[in-house]
Amino acid sequence: MEFNRTQVWIAAGAGILLLLVFFGYLMWLNNQGPVLSRSQDRDPLSGTPNSISLNPLRDRTSERIAAQYLDAMRDGRCEEQLAQWERDYRKKYARFICDSETRHPLLSWKLVDWEDAPPLRILHYRGRRRTNITQAGTYKELFSVTLENKGGAWEVTKYDALY
Repeated sequence: MEFNRTQVWIAAGAGILLLLVFFGYLMWLNNQGPVLSRSQDRDPLSGTPNSISLNPLRDRTSERIAAQYLDAMRDGRCEEQLAQWERDYRKKYARFICDSETRHPLLSWKLVDWEDAPPLRILHYRGRRRTNITQAGTYKELFSVTLENKGGAWEVTKYDALY
């Protein structure tokens, strides 16, 4: 099948237009924050949105640090994670968290909200926990991990959970 010049120019123009729209969208995404949108529907008790849309181009460094922290908590290395807390005013709180994490182990989690208040970043999660060590039942709860940006490196400074 033979193509004439007009058809080739139309196809080339459509391809260039498609590329311009694609790169324009990438530039727009690059200038947006980490959360693109939050649903209007909110959980009646906690006030967290039922769903959020996260920017695929966001910096995920803080999420990785929080995930490493939560992995350690899930794997039973709570004392190791909170060893620094044992040296300051959070000593009782650290013992309470480790005791509670042992009794109600975290099984899985999903990011449900994101708050930025520089230099702090609060990541809210919906997690699934075992009801008790001896029981097979589970329950869902909201918890948060607060990270602080200290010279370009994120550090977990607070862990809030209800057991």
